[in-house]
Amino acid sequence: MFGETVSAVLEGKPSKNLILVTGRAHPRLAQDVARQLGIDVLETTAYDFANGEMYVRFTESVRGADVFVLQSHAGDVNKAIMEQLIMIDALKRASAGSITAVCPLLGYSRQDKKHLGREPISCRLVFDLLCTAGADRIMSVDLHAAQTQGFFDGPVDHLIAMPVLVDYIRDRFQSQLDNVSVVSPDAGRIRVAEQWAQRLGGGPLAFVHKTRDITQPNKAIANRVVGDVSGRDCVLVDDLIDTAGTISGACAVLKKAGAKSVTVVATHGVLSGPAVERLKNCGAREVVLTDTVPIPEEKRWDGLTVLSMAPLLASAIHAVFEDGSVAKLFDTYPEHHGQGFLFA
Repeated sequence: MFGETVSAVLEGKPSKNLILVTGRAHPRLAQDVARQLGIDVLETTAYDFANGEMYVRFTESVRGADVFVLQSHAGDVNKAIMEQLIMIDALKRASAGSITAVCPLLGYSRQDKKHLGREPISCRLVFDLLCTAGADRIMSVDLHAAQTQGFFDGPVDHLIAMPVLVDYIRDRFQSQLDNVSVVSPDAGRIRVAEQWAQRLGGGPLAFVHKTRDITQPNKAIANRVVGDVSGRDCVLVDDLIDTAGTISGACAVLKKAGAKSVTVVATHGVLSGPAVERLKNCGAREVVLTDTVPIPEEKRWDGLTVLSMAPLLASAIHAVFEDGSVAKLFDTYPEHHGQGFLFA
């Protein structure tokens, strides 16, 4: 559904002009999206000064155009965010007609609430910065908490990777789907696991009970499995894998509980620090990620599959440009409506 290029639809519309620009965090994804749209990424001059400050200039006019600024907040997250803010400011001052910040992975999205006194809500701050810079609209994939869309006083297109991931898992297991159990790595993502189970034929659910020290980053302990996974092919689903401590611990608990196999599925493969070694050695049959963030060759291994999000992003960008419905992209997944996923 998302694989068809839309260049033909963009032709013959002199009154509207779609422009795609990208920062330096994930240029390959921008090129793939542009290819789906049948356009080129606008050439941009971008470099760093000796003290770390950044410079950005667009080489062609953007006056009156609908500009989409694609930048995944990955790698050096703070630098990626700052570069996108500078790009948006430059577009605003160059009289762009509209500016959409396309953030496949939104930085600081896990800091969406206060756990302790005197803490920031950094996710809200990122939304505020994008708004102040001049973004009229924000597009992102699998926000850590869907309700953070309310942090932005304007349209937010919350895209979901589930259709892409579910289709892959369905093809992977085919006739063995009746033996698949969907597993949430913690109690907080049970609803997402339920939606996965519905799309895979309504099999049983399980979740891993874990404890977390909120004063320590990336520290969680998987304790036990709630649900029967003995002899079953488990699909362990999450939105983001950072250091892989939670996921690798969950894999170990599932194997100990008698799981026949474990397939790890996540949207955002941040893969910080020891993540790759942990995933290689966690006992999972396969790890399936998308390319919302760049995964360099040195972080890839035989058991890793990376799925492209370019067709979905291109379809959503085209829908926004044509004043169409982003929600229609997910019409084959109607259960999302009213269940925590909101569409503009």
